[in-house]
Amino acid sequence: MEWTDEGTIIGLKAHGESAVILEVMTRGHGRHLGLVRGGRSAKAQASLQPGNHVSLTWRARLDEHLGEYKVELLTSHAARLIAAPVALYGLGTITGLLRLLPERDPHPGLHEGLSVLVAHLDEAEMAPALVIRFELAMLTELGFGLDLARCAVTGSPDDLSHVSPKSGKAVSRRAAQPYLDRLLKLPAFLVEGQGGRRPSPADILAGFALTGFFLRRHILEPRGLREPPERARLVELATRAAANSPSVESSTD
Repeated sequence: MEWTDEGTIIGLKAHGESAVILEVMTRGHGRHLGLVRGGRSAKAQASLQPGNHVSLTWRARLDEHLGEYKVELLTSHAARLIAAPVALYGLGTITGLLRLLPERDPHPGLHEGLSVLVAHLDEAEMAPALVIRFELAMLTELGFGLDLARCAVTGSPDDLSHVSPKSGKAVSRRAAQPYLDRLLKLPAFLVEGQGGRRPSPADILAGFALTGFFLRRHILEPRGLREPPERARLVELATRAAANSPSVESSTD
């Protein structure tokens, strides 16, 4: 068995004296593991870092075997990402979620989203919003996507401001008024047609609260898992930014 693909490294662990087991989110083969002989050498370590974009050739006698990777570095992102806390926490958050995907199950949309995310993770103003969008995409890929296109009560796509925690559907500002204490805020940057607007720090906090609620309910708690510590640190950075912002009121309020 043999194939060639490209992908983003999401993890690795030592194997024996000199090898590593490399975990890559590939374009056509999903989250896939393979053995890299000599992967612990000084020469190889610079290439085999989370976030790096690589070309892979995988070989195994049988499809169900772990197999071996031959790896070629296409784009190095690791050195740039390691210098920015928001990038490190963002990458840790996303790779932790990707490991919940079934191995070898293709998700080309997530592969493309990960590529975009890694390219901008060190940009403090963009990264948190991109992570939130990626979390929404993960929910969709795992079968728990939110319906944020129109109001669950009126059917209108206008003035959407909240999300029902029960149905995962959007609710308009007017329809939400009697139930504000029971609903989750929907930040404006996640509303269709308003994606180009720059989210405020309060919008970012609302976005993390929204995706975090559904990730815990549908993905983490059923597996007996807790939210990864990297996500908590990322939210902490967003909270600090909100506290230092001249206005902490969300544009959805």
